[in-house]
Amino acid sequence: MDIGLENKETAAVAKALNQYLADLRTLHAKVQNYHWNLIGASFFTLHEKYEEFYDFLAEQIDEVAERVLSLGQRPLASLKDFLATTKVAEAPSTPINGPDSAKSVLADFEYIIKLLRESIEVAEDNSDPGTADMLTASIETYEKNSWMLRAYLAQ
Repeated sequence: MDIGLENKETAAVAKALNQYLADLRTLHAKVQNYHWNLIGASFFTLHEKYEEFYDFLAEQIDEVAERVLSLGQRPLASLKDFLATTKVAEAPSTPINGPDSAKSVLADFEYIIKLLRESIEVAEDNSDPGTADMLTASIETYEKNSWMLRAYLAQ
């Protein structure tokens, strides 16, 4: 493969992307869990919003995995690998109220925003503007959704 990047450069970027991928897979499962197990007065509001979130996360999962492949590297693909790599905590399959679930998702989104900023630096340091642009485009969605969750929690 000759795309103007050395293997050490694509490997460094793929490592950062695989961290994001593992976190995405875990966060997707957590948000879908909250979507299913949400209880309380904010059910109708957050149930729908969590579906939007996990749909976005599913799109991100596919985009990130395909980016790793386009760099000639291999994306993480097993649950075992995701769980060994992720820094996002799993959530138990138990009923959860709106504020508690929103605080949890907000903390994870804020972690992802910081991770993306670090990953953009890795991409830029390894001459990969394509990955940097892809990650930059994602930050805006996480920032907007974080703002919405903070506004919800301020009720």
